[in-house]
Amino acid sequence: MVNRPVGKMYVLKRGGRKEEVHVDKITSRIQKLCYELNMDFVDPVSITLKVVNGLYPGVTTTELDTLAAETAIMKSGVHPDYAILAARIAISNLHKETKKQFSEVMDMLYNAVDDETEEKSPLISEEHHAIIMKNADRLNSCIIYDRDFSFNYFSFKILEHSFLNKINGKVVERPQHMLMRVAVGIHGEDIDSAISTYNLLSERYYFHTEATLLAAATPKPQLCSSFLTMMPDDSIEGIFKCLAQCGALSKYGSGIGLNIHNIRARGTYIAGTNGESNGVVPMLRVFDAQAEFVRNLYTDTQSSIAVYVEPWHADIFEYLNLAKSTGKDELRARNLSYALWVPDLFMKRVVDNGVWSLMCPHKSPGLSDCYGEDFEKLYERYEAEGNFNRQVPAQDLWKAIVVSQVETGGPCMLYKDACNEKNNQKHLGTIKCAGFCTDVIAYTSPEQIVACPQAAVLLSMFVSSDRKTFDFMKLREVTKTVTKNLDKVLDASYYALPEEKMCSTELRAIGVGVQGLADTFILLRMPFDSEEASQLNKQIFETVYYSAMEASCELAEKNGTYSKYEGSPASEGVLHYHMWDSKPSDLWNWAELDEKIKKFGLRNSLLISVMPTPLLSQILGTSDSVEPYNSNVFTRTVSSERFQVVNELLLRDLTDQGIWDEVIKKKIIDAYGSVQNLPEIPDDLKAIYKTSWEMSQKVILNQAADRAPFVDQGQCLNIHIQKPTYGSVTSMHFYGWKKGLKSGMCSIRTRAVPKVVQETVQRSKVEEVEPVSEELEEMKKKQEEEEERNLAGLVCSLKNPENCEMCGA
Repeated sequence: MVNRPVGKMYVLKRGGRKEEVHVDKITSRIQKLCYELNMDFVDPVSITLKVVNGLYPGVTTTELDTLAAETAIMKSGVHPDYAILAARIAISNLHKETKKQFSEVMDMLYNAVDDETEEKSPLISEEHHAIIMKNADRLNSCIIYDRDFSFNYFSFKILEHSFLNKINGKVVERPQHMLMRVAVGIHGEDIDSAISTYNLLSERYYFHTEATLLAAATPKPQLCSSFLTMMPDDSIEGIFKCLAQCGALSKYGSGIGLNIHNIRARGTYIAGTNGESNGVVPMLRVFDAQAEFVRNLYTDTQSSIAVYVEPWHADIFEYLNLAKSTGKDELRARNLSYALWVPDLFMKRVVDNGVWSLMCPHKSPGLSDCYGEDFEKLYERYEAEGNFNRQVPAQDLWKAIVVSQVETGGPCMLYKDACNEKNNQKHLGTIKCAGFCTDVIAYTSPEQIVACPQAAVLLSMFVSSDRKTFDFMKLREVTKTVTKNLDKVLDASYYALPEEKMCSTELRAIGVGVQGLADTFILLRMPFDSEEASQLNKQIFETVYYSAMEASCELAEKNGTYSKYEGSPASEGVLHYHMWDSKPSDLWNWAELDEKIKKFGLRNSLLISVMPTPLLSQILGTSDSVEPYNSNVFTRTVSSERFQVVNELLLRDLTDQGIWDEVIKKKIIDAYGSVQNLPEIPDDLKAIYKTSWEMSQKVILNQAADRAPFVDQGQCLNIHIQKPTYGSVTSMHFYGWKKGLKSGMCSIRTRAVPKVVQETVQRSKVEEVEPVSEELEEMKKKQEEEEERNLAGLVCSLKNPENCEMCGA
């Protein structure tokens, strides 16, 4: 091969030496990374030519690699192997730019010096640095750097941008270094366990959530991803104490669930100042400003505080407007997320078209402190005594909820009674809220802030190589390890507040979740909405729950139960599936496990939570949590360039069948990621690549209900309705509520948002306009007709939520 120089161009080598640019050297480097790729499609020379066009005198070798990788990823629509090549180029470049030995890199991080202050600024803790240096040879020898190449290009760019440690802006950590750092951060001196955990992480069997990936082994290792807290009391001192707590927690980037049921309503008399309360809206605007400040200063992430309110609160209508994009800014707080903690009594009143009484917690105390029959008796007693601020038709409030959900995607919907009745912590008192994404449901008090570490098992890893079977035994093995690792995370984590540390040590709640359920169905050739998928969904979660319980029981035998175990349902022989009156299959020996739990107890009060995994799924290149794909085309942004990426599994199936070409690609993109109306696509592929928009949402709700007996916390449940109406949204909510779900909805996602109209203009005022133009009259008529249709749909859905033809659920 002849090395042909490119004019008088020179490249600046990594050591600072200049060298003439040779086309064949660039091509040779790319060709070396094309091993096992389909060379009928992949053309290294075409990438070289593109790179040459971007040359300039003094270009660095890193810039050459970056340009080559970006060129390859832009061609990934031709064949998926281009995406593999792009990742190999980018990752091999990082390997050239960083030190190989794990211990050397950790030593660099420990001895890091800030360029601006010239002061030592260690990025890992002294304790973990000492452990790593003591065991350097063994840890270094166990790392397999080729596993870095299992990340796709976009996964690698996410890791590079957000997770791999940098010193003064330069990445010094490789993905395998990060995973070993996480393993040592969890296990400390237990090197055998650290190496075992490293292998599970690097082989992609499971991943810890973002907080653990970022903070493990650092000087302040805040490893928990979800917090639950509450307003300590209805006073200026309580409000600002809570504000400080939320600031201390959110600066580490974790999600917070905050309940404010006890804050008095607007206009309520304040004896101490002889004034009146401003209600929840001005208070939440303070939390809103704090959320924006902390996000910009520390985490550069989206809002991490979800506020929970019960629908009897007198400020509920103003609360529902807080997230809307229109309206006066002083009445909005758009950096927060919102959730409703809904008692069954409200749902019954909506069904019966009854009256709903709005109350102030200061004048009608105790409503948030009870549930079920106790709540209904207290609420109805206050009604009988006239101890309410005002009364409204329950369906009017329901319409306001639906309008807010269609316009903003929220508030989240959780059912207070189900969350309390079906929870292993209900012996502690009334549970008052869930986490940021409705996945963590646990007891809080002014003295206890829940800190819950989470991790997600990658389900598609348990599909056999021939795509015919699912390995439940391996899933059991991995889940047990994940459970024990999360229990260790509780002890390894840094706690910014004493309230969270006390709660974590006394209750030891953890959240084992999953990701890649849709990929698992696809690999096994099961349509998401098929009976086979429904059955596998139940078996998977039965296995996950059984395995986590088994591991927690083993930990209890070794280390003892959590301190508040006695009196819990589990201590009395009631496991979570018992609370659902559900019977597990004969897949596992539940009778034997029941006896062990009676003898040794459990180490953890809560074990399973179905959390969202959007970022982890991008890192691992898999589907999000338990959700179907909402499109077979995704947009990814790298270096300000936007790429349209086709679902890799679909791309490979079409390529293997000789169907894939630019024409098909354009048709799929033009169809917004759908393959249902493309005659070139075989019916079997259409069935397994159906998107969430193309299946009944009852499938999603049914699967959630099927796995619910084995999910002792909550589920992040997102609903996709293309054209939401009063009827479709109402039908969806009441169907899920009647199924007994705890988490009715995290968010509603829409495509074409119709006008869900609430008639806010009084008829008399419209009639005063003289003369009435034809346009106004026509608009008024259409508004009235649409309102009638919406109300008809709402009533129909309430009467028959399972079969209402007007609903999209």
